[in-house]
Amino acid sequence: MRTAAWLCGAFTVLCSLSLQAQQVPQGDGIRTEATVMVEGEQPGPGLWLVRKGNHDLYILGTLSPLPAKMQLQSHQLERVLAEAQEIIRSPYVSFSVDTGWFKGLLLLPKMLGARNNPDDKRLRDVVSPASYARWTVLKARYIGNDGGIEKRRPLFAAQELYKEAMERTGLDGKNIITPIINKAIEAHHPTVTVVSEKIVVTDVKPLLKEWSKTTLDDLACFDNTMTQLETDVDAMRARANAWATGDMAALQALPPAYQWEACSKAITEAGIGKRLGFGDAENKVKARWLAAADQALERNTVSFAMLPLNDMLGADGFLAKLQAKGYTVIAPDE
Repeated sequence: MRTAAWLCGAFTVLCSLSLQAQQVPQGDGIRTEATVMVEGEQPGPGLWLVRKGNHDLYILGTLSPLPAKMQLQSHQLERVLAEAQEIIRSPYVSFSVDTGWFKGLLLLPKMLGARNNPDDKRLRDVVSPASYARWTVLKARYIGNDGGIEKRRPLFAAQELYKEAMERTGLDGKNIITPIINKAIEAHHPTVTVVSEKIVVTDVKPLLKEWSKTTLDDLACFDNTMTQLETDVDAMRARANAWATGDMAALQALPPAYQWEACSKAITEAGIGKRLGFGDAENKVKARWLAAADQALERNTVSFAMLPLNDMLGADGFLAKLQAKGYTVIAPDE
């Protein structure tokens, strides 16, 4: 890991950071990373700025997981939220059924109560012996004795393992931004733009029957998630610290945060995912977000949006698409 000078600055901080991570071998063969997580109030990252003439759209890049014991205290964010005439919510795809609505494709099987393997199979029956051996080590370390998880499909076993591992390593997947946004909306009453695509399921029973018989191609998801926990926990911690302290140089120097493409693809490429049209819905919601950004830059002096960092950055990210439209894109601290 690169040595990084974290910016504790004048903020109320309870931080004692390891500037050079150390790895300590353990008896189970997994290496424990010694990066110390920041605590207390932190500034968070700087805001990206997209500009059209004298109209500004500020964008906060979000990250998960983050340090479990941090609180975000960003004066720049508060100032922008107070001035913003419009706030654009992060885009999402939701599912609507008789029992309610759910954000995200990976919640669909939970909604259906169908996270277990078909035909009462257990994990050891559906993954390779090598993968199961790795699972046994990681499960013992992060989950412990939980027989029920052995019935789960690999995708959902991987999700549970990841969640438990984050809790054990000082990280948390909770959303700390939305409460701040909601508070600003209540105080300043900006226009709020929700960018979403809803997939409506009118009859759950046939869907549940189909799902119970569907074999998912989720072994890559299972193996990739375990690899992340075996090799990348220290990078996750360093990435979380960099986001929390506003160290954009360190954040962009680190590898991108883990994405669940293999896990999402296991469902979207299955017959049930294609029939529900999730791929089309995802493309639609991205196009709608770009249209919302266009409209905000046209009509408002100051607007605000938030997006996952992985979706913002890169050659195919939202920032590149906005720049291709002719807008000026200014990185934090430029």
